[in-house]
Amino acid sequence: MTNITKRGLLGGTAALTAAAILPFRHASAQDMPAHERELHQAAQREGELTWYTGQMQAQPSEAIGRAFTERYPGVRCNVVRTTSQVAFQRLSQDARARVAQCDVFSSTDYSHFTFLKGEGRLMAYKPQNAAGLVKAARDAADADGHFQISYLALYMLARRTDRLTEAEAPKSWRELTDPKWRDKLAVGHPGFSGAIGNWAIMMRAAYGEAFFRELERNKPQIGRSAGDPVTTLNAGERLVGVGIPSAATLFSISRGNPLALTYPSDGTLLVPAPSAAIANAPKPNAAKLFMEYVTGAAYSRTVREYSAESLRPEVPPPEGSRPLDEIKTITPTPDQVKNEMVEVRELWRDIFGV
Repeated sequence: MTNITKRGLLGGTAALTAAAILPFRHASAQDMPAHERELHQAAQREGELTWYTGQMQAQPSEAIGRAFTERYPGVRCNVVRTTSQVAFQRLSQDARARVAQCDVFSSTDYSHFTFLKGEGRLMAYKPQNAAGLVKAARDAADADGHFQISYLALYMLARRTDRLTEAEAPKSWRELTDPKWRDKLAVGHPGFSGAIGNWAIMMRAAYGEAFFRELERNKPQIGRSAGDPVTTLNAGERLVGVGIPSAATLFSISRGNPLALTYPSDGTLLVPAPSAAIANAPKPNAAKLFMEYVTGAAYSRTVREYSAESLRPEVPPPEGSRPLDEIKTITPTPDQVKNEMVEVRELWRDIFGV
């Protein structure tokens, strides 16, 4: 259950990718809209910000931090990348210790943000750039401006193409309980990954608790992050990735790994993942500037390099991805996430013993 950030899934390609798009980023900095220029000047006096994130994997997260600093010179982004649950635990520990270290928090667990808003721990700041986001991102944002969607994450199935044909591979979540998949599956853990927590909520709603008991009998390899199965499949340890992130998988495919995605017939999981500036952010202007960045076109261009879905209509979807309007998707409601996340984590631990 080694964390994907330590396994080095994506290799040493960050510098090459950054170099390829560096001229564009510097040109963008020269053409900053007025509201960003004003925030940039204030943020330069603060000099940096700290970003706790559990949304994307380590390499794209670091690339986002670099791209932000390239666009806004003089404001360094300190990236603290973990799983979503660990990022939230770190933020909670800061609060208990009465210290302010985090400026912006990003997670795949929507319930983190409804809880933090209720506790008065999120800054009420609605970025001007958010008006240009795609409808799915605008609709899932907080109406009061306390958090915005910074990642539309898709989670599905994947297979090793050199050991499993498309015809042989499972086509739905329900098929994963077939005994023929014993010792062939890899999945993350809802206790660490907000995305897998969302997936578990939807599986229980569709198939009941029996789904997990049948899945446990197939002895899946359980990691932590939703992205851990990418590493597991690349290593040849398992054949099928479950609840696997589209972005990390497509990026791995682009690097020559023998993987292919399957959009499940019973619905691809779509998780609107928020970001928010923290109310007691030590660098509040830099935090606001970062929120403008993640809702702007420059951010969508950056994450597209790592196969993440675009949040802006002017930025096309990543290579190899199907348009969202062509995909059957499933998404838990905010109330489901708020009320059921703890339950499905406990159910998972009871059944799988981890």
